[in-house]
Formats: sequence, C-alpha cells, structure tokens
Amino acid sequence: MAEETRNSLDGRADVVVQAGRIGELHQHLHGAAAPPTPFQLPPALRHFENRHAELARIARAAEQHPAQRGPLTVALTGIGGIGKTALGFHTARRLSERYPDGVLYVDLDDLRRDGVVEVADALGELLSGLGVAPDWLERTFAGRSKQYWTRTRGKRLIVVIDNARYGTEAAPLLPASDGSLAIVTSQGPLHDLDGVAAVEVPVAPLTVDDAVRLLAHIVDDPRLTEDPDALLRLAHGCGGLPAALQVAGQWVRKYRRRSLSRLVAGLSAELHERGIPMVEAVWDAAYAGLGPEAARLYRLLSQHPAPAVTAPPAAALLGGGLEQAEDALEELEAAGLLELRPEGYRTHDLLRGHAERRARQVDPGGADRVRAAHALIRWYRRQAALADLLAAGPRMTFAAAPPAAEGVPDAGFTTKAEALRWLEAHRLALYGCVRLAFETERYEDAWALCEPLWTHFLDHPHYADATDAFRTGVAAADRTEHLPAMVRMRCQLARPLWEQGRHEEAAQHLRQALGAAGTLGESAPERRLKASAVEFRGLLRSAARDWAGATADFEESRRVHAEIGNAYGVLLQTYLLGRTALSQDEPGRAVVLLGEAHAMAREQDRERMTARTGFELGRALRRAGRAQEADAPVRAALDSARARGAATDEVRVREELAALCEELGRPAEAEEHRTAARELAVRSGAAGDSGQSS
Repeated sequence: MAEETRNSLDGRADVVVQAGRIGELHQHLHGAAAPPTPFQLPPALRHFENRHAELARIARAAEQHPAQRGPLTVALTGIGGIGKTALGFHTARRLSERYPDGVLYVDLDDLRRDGVVEVADALGELLSGLGVAPDWLERTFAGRSKQYWTRTRGKRLIVVIDNARYGTEAAPLLPASDGSLAIVTSQGPLHDLDGVAAVEVPVAPLTVDDAVRLLAHIVDDPRLTEDPDALLRLAHGCGGLPAALQVAGQWVRKYRRRSLSRLVAGLSAELHERGIPMVEAVWDAAYAGLGPEAARLYRLLSQHPAPAVTAPPAAALLGGGLEQAEDALEELEAAGLLELRPEGYRTHDLLRGHAERRARQVDPGGADRVRAAHALIRWYRRQAALADLLAAGPRMTFAAAPPAAEGVPDAGFTTKAEALRWLEAHRLALYGCVRLAFETERYEDAWALCEPLWTHFLDHPHYADATDAFRTGVAAADRTEHLPAMVRMRCQLARPLWEQGRHEEAAQHLRQALGAAGTLGESAPERRLKASAVEFRGLLRSAARDWAGATADFEESRRVHAEIGNAYGVLLQTYLLGRTALSQDEPGRAVVLLGEAHAMAREQDRERMTARTGFELGRALRRAGRAQEADAPVRAALDSARARGAATDEVRVREELAALCEELGRPAEAEEHRTAARELAVRSGAAGDSGQSS
C-alpha cells in the first residue's frame, strides 16, 4: 500500500490510499480541531468621535445589498491621517454579528515594495487568517486566488483591505460571497475597481466640536477647560485630522507645566514644519508616486492662497496648458492629495505644509515658487478686472487689466450675473492674492486687485476680508507713490471702517485722501477723483447722521460731475441727495430727487443703480403716502438683488416689502417677507448698506 498526502484547492490535507489489493484496512484519522473564527482587528479605541453619517450609510448598504451581486464593497476615501482605518475597524466591530464567519484584515502598505504590492502575498495573509497552514498555501497567484475563492464561498465574512492605492490591488482580495462585506480604505477614489459596484464613502475632517471632544477624551487635563480659546485654536490647528489630534494630546501630556496657549503656538509650528510622523510617510509615498507635472503642481499649490483651486489658476501656476493642469489635478485627486469639491479641488491645511516642505526640498532658492506666485496673482488680477467691467460697467479705475498669459485661459464668464458669482466664488483667492502680492513686493498688483474687489464688497460686505485687503491696498499704493491710487484706496478703506462703527479711523483716512486729492491737477479725471473723495466724506457724515454736512458734500460733488460731463457721477449724487432727504424726513423732496435718479439710471442702462434708485424711490413713495405706486419699483429691486446674489440688498428690500404689504392690507405676504429676510440674514450674516459710491 502506498500513501501520499495532497493539497486540495481549499488548503485541506486529504489522505489518498493507493493499493493493488485491499484486505483489511484500519484508518485512524486524528483531525485537528476546527480553526477559531478569525477576528483580526486590534482592540477598540477608547473613544471614537462622530462619523454617524458614514456609519449610517454603510449600515443601510448592508441592509439593502442584493443577492447575486458579489460581496458588498465599501470604499472609504480621504487623506492620510483622516481616520479611514479607524472608521473601517469601528464599522467592522459594529457589523460583526451580521457576519459570523469572522473579520480579516490586511494592510497593503505592509506588503508594498517600491510602490508595488505583491497581491499573492496579500492573499497568503488572508488565507492564513482562514486557517490555511503555510505549508499548504499554493505558490502562484492563480493558485492562491482559487484557494481564496473556495475558502470564502458561501461565507459571511468581513474583509478590511487597508491602504489600497489602486482598484487592481483590492479587487483580487474581495471574498467570493454575496453575503460578505469588504471595507477598502484608500487616499483617493479607486476608479479602476473594475466590475465592482462599490459604495463610496468619503471621510471628511472632524468638525471643530468633534475635535474638541476627541481631544478631551485623548487627554484629561484641566488646562483644556481653563483656556477654552486656546483649546479651540488647538482643535483648528489640527485641521480635523484624528492623527494630528493624537499628536496634540501627546504634547499636552508631555508638557504639563506649559500654558495651553504656548503649547498651541509650539505645536502649530511643529505640524507645519515637520508634519505628523505617523502620516508623513503616507503622504511622502503618495507624492513619490506622482508624475513630474502633478508633483510640480502639488509643490506649487502651497502658493495658492485659498483652500480650493480650479484648472485655470492651476494652469497659471504651472505656466500654461489647461489640459496639462486638468490632468495633474486629476492625478493628485487619485493619489489622495486633493479632494474634489463643488468649488474645485481642495487641499487640507496640513497637506499644504507637506507640499511646502517638498517644495523647499526640490526648490531651495524658491525661484519656481516666486514665478508661480506672480503668474497666479496676475491671472486673478486680470479675471477680477474683467468681472468688474462686466458687472459694474466702465467706472473710475487706475489700473488696466493685465494681458492674457500664453496658454492660460480666462475664467469665461459672459454675463453680469456670472461675473458677480465668480467674484464671490473666488473671493478667498482674490483677497488672499492681495496679501500675497504685497508680501512678494508686487505693490501695483496689490492695490490694483483692490479696485475690482470694491464692486464685490458692495454686494457682499465681508468686513474682515475687505478691511484687511483695503488696508493692504493703502500700504501698497503708498509704496508705489501712485497719487490717484493713494486717494482711492483710502476712500475704499474708510467705508468698511465706518460701517463697523469705527468713524474716527475712517475720518482720518478720508482727511488724508482729501489732502492728497488737493495736490491733484484740474484735468477731468483728476477733478472726478476729487469729487469722489468729497462724496466719501458725505457718506461718512451720513453714517454719523450729519445730514446737513452730507447734503453739502453731495451737492458739491454733483456740481463737479456736471461740469466735467460725468453723467454717472450726477446720477449717483442725485441718488445720495434723495436718500439724505428721506433720512431728514422729507419724503416729498426725496421722491423728486430719487425719481430723477431712477430715470437717469434707466437711461444710462445702469442695472444695479436702476434697482437701488427704484428701491429708495419706493421707500420715499410709501413714506409720502403713495404705497400703491411704491409696489412695482420695490419688487423690481428684489428681482435684481436675487439675480445678483446680493444678500445684503435682498434683506433690506424684503424688509421694505413687508412694511409695504402691511400698508396695502396684505399681512400674510408681509409675514412671508419678514421671515425670508430673517432667515437670509442669519444664513449669510447680511448687514445694512449705506449706499453705493462711485
């Protein structure tokens, strides 16, 4: 009798008996006990914050997963350090009772060599977890695949596949059972997970509130409650990354005698300069796998002053080529170094620090970064100037739009509404470019960018941004000694100051502006600028309720505009005089002045001023006891405000419509307008407006 042992496809050892003639056979098989149900997860974290929406989405997918569709595959995507693995583990623990045949885990980064995973080794790890002894593992990838399919067929398993970079790495590791769940984590979307209908679950940074709670769980220290402001700064500095919060907790425990404020400053510098040890290697690996153009764009994105970037400014950073920029952005998203959002490709603050470190390593002198920053500033300056011209029409400005850069397309807005929406959508980059231009000594670019931002500010008074930018514009104009810009920038700065109640500071800037304007000549453009500065003083006096002084300034300004033939200046001062009359409780005089201004605005085809003069005319008519006549111009003003996306104007117009509807006997409609105004004010932080200036 001869006896041999062979491997079956599922890894069991079977006995084969071969004999020419069998008499009496006694076979004693002492089979080993069945292997334990695998549970290859580390101990649960003491604390796990939020992720309720992600967990609920995965649970629904598990409930609704149809038969005959292969295993349920959930793809958790997000940057390194965001908590994908922790979420995968937490999900596996929560759902383990639904999958009684066990939980397997494999980390592909542990098996990665020179960026490549030997998938046969990953299959070997999973098969070992399923009880296949090393001696019985098939030697080839094809053999191990068949073993894995056999072992997982009909099972209800969870398989956690961590740190996949490509779908082709994960697909062979999916179990061969409709009743199983595969959880795949990846920095970027797995577009090449062929033949698999994966449920994609993006993992976003924790909110500040969740980050604060997680910090309190990570470290129990009275300083966290004693200095809540420093705690919030610490949570903000960690950018919602659990990995960074763990580092912060270690710092708090390590330096128990330091104040929390001092720790925040030190940790912020540490995270920016050195990164997070546990994820720096992950980010380095993702960066190392990029092609040359994507790697260069990644380094240059540290110059972009807003969190999100689109293809045209990316092309400006690279120096031309829209398709090249689009390809590089897509590659960065696939590598998990950018996240695609509705507003564009977004980079995490801590990843921006990583990009800066790689940039200093490759370009220690900074020449490429300086060139890229200047190109970006010029591109945004050009787009803002084009948007301003389209939205506000020809007006008094002192810097021409830069020429188009070769190979870099313009933003492509074609209507006033599109131009205004573009200015609002890109405001963080525009305001950031003012600071960047000044820091890189591009002083003309800095104050020139402030000119179109005036149009944006009138509809969207983001006071902190505007005050900072216009203050920088003043300093930049002074550096260039450009006298008209020095006058204009001080006038622009004065308005957000007085609208925030800082009247004396605003008055000081206007005194300087008027003093500088006094040195100008007598040409029509110079006289127009002088009249504009006088108008700003009138607006400040209006804000201080000095109606007589305001009226005198607006009349003086109107006289000058009439003498030089500036029809728009005459329109604007007439409008301001009408508003001032209404503020002085002279509705009859206001109706006359605002009626004249409204007619001029329509004649000059000034859409914005047609709406604003119509709104003020409606207010004056109602106050004069002519409510029925007021209805049409006020409703037209509402349509205009909504079309421009001007939240400030819409709130004011709706409040006026509410008062008007009450007088016209329509209380239900009045309440609708009041409610809409309150909700919009809360949602957008809309503030009162004090009139448009030239």
